[in-house]
Amino acid sequence: MTEEHTPTQDIHSVVRQHYGKIAQDFQPSKSASCCGPANSDCCSSQTGDFVKLYDSPEAAGLPEEITGLSLGCGDPVTLASLQPGQVVLDLGSGGGIDCFLAAQKVGLNGHVIGVDMTPAMLEKARANQARLGAQNVEFRLGEIEHLPVADNQADVIISNCVINLSPDKPQVFREAFRVLKPGGRLAVSDIVTDGPLPESIKSSLSAWAGCVAGALDVKDYIAGIEAAGFVDVSLTPVYFSPEMVDEATAQLEGSIDLGHISPERLQKAVFSAKITAVKP
Repeated sequence: MTEEHTPTQDIHSVVRQHYGKIAQDFQPSKSASCCGPANSDCCSSQTGDFVKLYDSPEAAGLPEEITGLSLGCGDPVTLASLQPGQVVLDLGSGGGIDCFLAAQKVGLNGHVIGVDMTPAMLEKARANQARLGAQNVEFRLGEIEHLPVADNQADVIISNCVINLSPDKPQVFREAFRVLKPGGRLAVSDIVTDGPLPESIKSSLSAWAGCVAGALDVKDYIAGIEAAGFVDVSLTPVYFSPEMVDEATAQLEGSIDLGHISPERLQKAVFSAKITAVKP
């Protein structure tokens, strides 16, 4: 099954189950992962990778209950250049790390809304919110294709390695455009591809949950954002290290047929990207 023919409810169910299990099984002394099968860490919360993603004193100061559930592939908060008083919406907020970092940037006069479709993740996020006493943050249950947010509410939308998991990315971009104020900005980190992937990866629901199969080609990603009405779209590749690609490849072998794709090809074919756009 390709993205077009994989039932939406199946993808949502698998992704919700995958991340729900991560939340339920999480212990601060252990690390979680976002990409691929259990123990894969192409976007992980292991200490070394976390430091690389969030090179800021604010991130370093968060407790392990929050940093340990960091499942992203970048730092959308820094990318967004947030200002005091802004309203920020996080698509797929998970354990809440990007919401809490954004909350520090916008201050008490600002507001941060995290939306996630996984109840177990929301439970963790709300517990983390209580732990931090973050009064300018709230978390809402919902799918990013159907945001529980009114029109023209957000100054900035952020997201971290989540849009690739959606089975209907054009709808996600349309929803983002709807809830942004005129002049609002989209600032996301996401997994994208450059060139075709083996059909075995595209058709695997386990790979969908691991953010590989659902990733859009760079050109399609940009076209989807522009079709929703955004302007000034920018996409900057951030390639994974050869060591990280080697480990991810080794872990995928046996569970998914990689079609003899080499680690060198995989490094250029699947990567993280910094993506920004503006609602005119």
